[in-house]
Amino acid sequence: MEAFERKTPNLVLLDVMLPNMSGLDVCRLIRLKSEVPVIMVTAKTEEVDAVVALELGADDYVTKPYQFRELVARVRAILRRAEARNQDKAIENVPSRLKAGDLVIDQDRHEVLLNDQLIALPLKEYELLLQLVANAGRALSRDDLIDAVWGTDYVGDTKTLDVHIRRIRSRIEDDPQRPLRVITIRGVGYRYEV
Repeated sequence: MEAFERKTPNLVLLDVMLPNMSGLDVCRLIRLKSEVPVIMVTAKTEEVDAVVALELGADDYVTKPYQFRELVARVRAILRRAEARNQDKAIENVPSRLKAGDLVIDQDRHEVLLNDQLIALPLKEYELLLQLVANAGRALSRDDLIDAVWGTDYVGDTKTLDVHIRRIRSRIEDDPQRPLRVITIRGVGYRYEV
């Protein structure tokens, strides 16, 4: 528990059979403090053990001996779901109507208005602009933007981001070659300037 409290892990692999304390008790204590994904690892193969672990808050239960590739696949799947939950929560915490200067994003209506004129944006461009405006004034890394819009499993070229930014600029900037709203931060990513 001390290691868990000192660090902020993305996922916990937890053995049921620990020397000083039951892994099930540790799982229960983790759940009181965090929603971090927990995978229980054990030699116990009884169904009741898995049920108890899952009811205490474990996200998965793997019995030994296990195949390494299967464990990695389970970890990736749980991290994908956790990331999706976190993204949903992050967007939920953004007000339904964002205003940044003369640009307004209405999430309820899924609309972007610039000087009270409707700007038609494809979904990914809308999501990208939403991320930028929700964090107006802050530099967002390319990786953060890609993760937020395409997900953590995106394996495409990062030039995709640049193409979408260029398209957004063509729709909202007076001079897309000299942008005043969506600013490039060299070596980092982009910032929405109000």
